[in-house]
Amino acid sequence: MVKGIRFFAFLPVVLAVMGPAAGPAFADCTDVAQPGVEWRRCYHDGRNLQGANLSDATLRDTSFQRANLAGANLSGASGFRVRFVSANLQGADLTGADLSEADFTKADLSGAILKDASFRRARFFRAILRGADLSGADLDLADLLHADLSGATWVDGERVCADGSVGQCD
Repeated sequence: MVKGIRFFAFLPVVLAVMGPAAGPAFADCTDVAQPGVEWRRCYHDGRNLQGANLSDATLRDTSFQRANLAGANLSGASGFRVRFVSANLQGADLTGADLSEADFTKADLSGAILKDASFRRARFFRAILRGADLSGADLDLADLLHADLSGATWVDGERVCADGSVGQCD
């Protein structure tokens, strides 16, 4: 019993010394939008992040429902299961981003740059991808049901989807 008490008396000191080496520190969800920010399991629903630079950001399990990310730079961002439901991503740059299993349901990605990005198993249900550039994008098992692909450059980088292309590039 005495040994246990001694250990717990020194526990705060041990944790203070080991704290920085114990593992990666995650950024606070209130941290400023900037390149390389780590927002994990954060809620940015309805936020105005228009033109924000989130290049190389870590956005795992973060929610941007109804957020304004028009013209934002998300190039190189990494975010498994990010939610962009009904978000405005018009003209956003997602070049080289890894957004596997992201949810873009009803999101507006008009004119967005999605080049060389990974959207494996992502959901684009009723998303607007008019004029978006999907060159080199990985859409393996992505759900494009009712997505508007009119004028989008397809993954092969050559074919441009016809007006009225819904759910597939015609």
